[in-house]
Amino acid sequence: MKYLILSLTGLLGFVLSFSFRSKSDEWVSLLDTNMTQWETYLSYAHKPDYNGKIPTDASGKPIPPIGYNRDDTHVFSVLNEPGGPVLRISGEIYGCLFTRKAYENYHLVLEMKWGEKKYDPRKNKLRDSGILYHSIGEAGVEYFRSWMLSQEFQVMEGHMGDFWCQANSVIDIRSFPSEGIMNRVADARQPFAPFKGGGDYYCLRSANHESQPGEWTRLELICFEGKSLHLVNGHVVMVLKDSRYSNPDGQEVPMRQGKIQLQSEAAEVFYRDIRIKPLTALPKVYADLF
Repeated sequence: MKYLILSLTGLLGFVLSFSFRSKSDEWVSLLDTNMTQWETYLSYAHKPDYNGKIPTDASGKPIPPIGYNRDDTHVFSVLNEPGGPVLRISGEIYGCLFTRKAYENYHLVLEMKWGEKKYDPRKNKLRDSGILYHSIGEAGVEYFRSWMLSQEFQVMEGHMGDFWCQANSVIDIRSFPSEGIMNRVADARQPFAPFKGGGDYYCLRSANHESQPGEWTRLELICFEGKSLHLVNGHVVMVLKDSRYSNPDGQEVPMRQGKIQLQSEAAEVFYRDIRIKPLTALPKVYADLF
């Protein structure tokens, strides 16, 4: 009987171990017809003369933002396509679609394609959106008063995979030094350098790997223990580490988990096949980049 109990215990341990490994390898879809895993925030339809201040009405009174989960103009909608649901972000009003859950140590995959429409203040500028990760706190805390404190994986024509600090976020990126008015440029062979407000806060991706107009571009974000990688169509375009933010006292606090935001930023964009899976380790193929 003792040997039978030990055998059953071992078998149970094997089953639980196999179950854990299987779950850690499973991709979870984040997009369905009713966007059940997301919430929304909308701020303003910004004008070309926007200067970072809260917009005001004709009498000079501050205009409140539209706010959370109020999308009467359907900035965010889902199209039922033969290949599966496709998220449409009109871009008409600044804001974001953000996950209900916070995530830490994960691999995010999604595909994007530009639409035709553009709005003020980007009618004569490049189409723009973005993936904001490790998002914490309330929306509307940065320049455009539309997004949460976060790190940005830029989604933009000709700049797919760039980085922006959002609000008071801080991170280190392998990159060439800036010079004069020129920004830093990501390069996996260069040393890490800090990015934060008051200094270098924007970094160009290492190369352009965006698909041709009208075609889908595959984007991947890998995050593990404060490290992150921006991938475009399978190419690593940025290596980042030590994700953190600067608090009101000037102290830098680790920021390794949070919600995921998809930006609405004056340009029509489509997303599909949005999937995520947890990571228990950084994939070996990328470990040497750090």
